[in-house]
Parts: sequence; C-alpha cells; structure tokens
Amino acid sequence: MRAVILDHTGPVEGSVLRVEEIDKPIAGPGEVVVKVLTCGVCRSNLHMIEGDWIEAGVPAFLPIVPGHEVVGVIDSIGPGVDWLHLGQRVGIQPLWSTCGHCEYCLSGEEQRCQDKDITGETVNGGYAEYMLARALHCYPIPDEIGDVEAAPLFCPGITAHSAVFRASLAPGQRVAVFGIGGVGHMVLEFAALTGAEVIAVTRSDIHGSVANVLGASQVINAAEVDVVDAIKTMGGVDASIVFAPSDEVVRQAIDATKPGGTVVVGVQVDLGRFIFADEKRIVGSVIGPRHRMNDVLKLAAQGRVKPVCDVFALEEAPEVLDKLKHGEIRARAVLKI
Repeated sequence: MRAVILDHTGPVEGSVLRVEEIDKPIAGPGEVVVKVLTCGVCRSNLHMIEGDWIEAGVPAFLPIVPGHEVVGVIDSIGPGVDWLHLGQRVGIQPLWSTCGHCEYCLSGEEQRCQDKDITGETVNGGYAEYMLARALHCYPIPDEIGDVEAAPLFCPGITAHSAVFRASLAPGQRVAVFGIGGVGHMVLEFAALTGAEVIAVTRSDIHGSVANVLGASQVINAAEVDVVDAIKTMGGVDASIVFAPSDEVVRQAIDATKPGGTVVVGVQVDLGRFIFADEKRIVGSVIGPRHRMNDVLKLAAQGRVKPVCDVFALEEAPEVLDKLKHGEIRARAVLKI
C-alpha cells in the first residue's frame, strides 16, 4: 500500500516526509483493517513531524505514518469482532485505544487514560491507503455525512465539542473564541448551538472570513486592535475558549473574561500571572471520549455543524503541512485517498 512516511523529525520544508509502498497491516484480535477514504491534516501532525514533542516521547517510534482523523471502510476483521462488518464506513479519532479499566475509562473520561495509544503518534495513522484500528474505537458514520466532511469531525469536531462542553455555556451568555483554525472554526459552530453570543478573535483575514461565514456575532482582528479593550468595551465575556498556541493570547483571554468566568485552553501555553481574587476558572481540554464522539456525529448528521474543508491528494501531504504552517489553510485540509 502507499503511505506517507516520517523517517526523522525536522522542518516540514526539509523533505522529512516521503510517499512509498509499505506492507498492508493485518488485523489481530479486537482489530480491523480500514481502507482509508479521507484523512484530515492537523497542526498536531505538524508539531510531531517537526520534532516539537520529542521530549514527550512523540513520535513513539520512527519511521511512522502520521494522521489521526480518519474515514474509511472496513477491509478485514480480526478475531473477536462481531459488531462491525466488511464494507462498513467508520471513523477513527486520535484516541486509538485505551486500557478500558482505569478510573478514567470507567467514568467516561477515557481521554485522560494514562495507558492510551494515539493514532499517528504511538501507532501508525491515516496518511495511507490502509490502517489498523481498534474495533472498540471505530465509529460508524451516518450516511448523511460525506467522506470529506466526516474526517475533521474525528479531531476538530470532538475537540471543539468537548471544549464547548467544558465552558458550560448558556443562552444569553457571551463567549470569545481565540484562534479560528481547524479546531476553532468548529468551536464557533458548537458554541452557537448553546444559544450564547459568539465572538471570534483572530489575526488572520482568511480565518476572519471563515468566522463571518459561520455566523460569529463579531470578528475581532487581533492584529489591528487591542483585544482585551475591545472585549471589555462590550462588558467582557462569560467564557473564553483558546485554540491559538500563544502565551500572549491565553493571557488576553484570561483578562477579557469576567470575574467568575471560565477559560478553556486546548493548546500548550504558559498561563503567566493569575489573579486568584477574580475567581476565574481555567480548564484544560483535549479531544473527548467515545460517548461525546457519537454526539458529534449525530449533530453533523442533522446538519447542525459542518467542517469547512479544502481537499488534497495523499501525495500532497508535505505541501499541505507547509501551507498549514504558514497560515494558508482556511480551516481544515483533508487528504482524499
């Protein structure tokens, strides 16, 4: 099969990725082999490829196949799997597998499992014609959702949905979304479903235009105005959700949020000075568990959320990642295999 291979980490412009023929995987007990139809391209892929997470043990091995938001059809089934069938269309998210017996797995917060595997980081991912998947972590996809639009639901979709859930929004409240990229544009959509007023904050004209299309009540260009002053002029926000990987931006979000409000952070940042007397709540958020993934698919099938996608071929993965690095992707790039 054809696959995009990462041999060694380094700048994505430096030809660290190659497309070559490798052996097709074989399904073992509890596993399936999926023929990949589409795979989203995530900034996390870029971080791994460029070596930003080596100290954290990512990638777990080299060479590796990146990609963790995958749509495909089941090509073969291993022993012990009787609830999926050949030819069935399924999706795979970053949470490739979990232990199933720790306190987090048993309480429905399995994304916190300390013995998990991450698709495309600790196991081979979806930048390929076929990939191996754990059957318990495959999600049947409703017919109403197309292959291209389905792929981003398995990372930006579940990540955005979980972040909005943790913000505890309600009708009549106001929320600011910082960073309108692959995840942030879906945060706008899920936040709007709560009935809250949604403000988009971005430095990018491309992302600002996406936010306007998705119905943000206001788009603040952080390159042109003082974000905190602009939001405080409105009376502040009840919650902020941050998907811009910037220490400065997360501090803006904290300052713009009203006392007693919630700041949800989905990126690695240094929070800096924190004024405890304002009783603001800072919450981390990462992907989400299986039950929430199914909620995302239901909402998408109903047409209530839809990712904004640009489509590319598998062989274009290096060029797509370069575009992502330089802010040239509208929202989410998807590889069509």
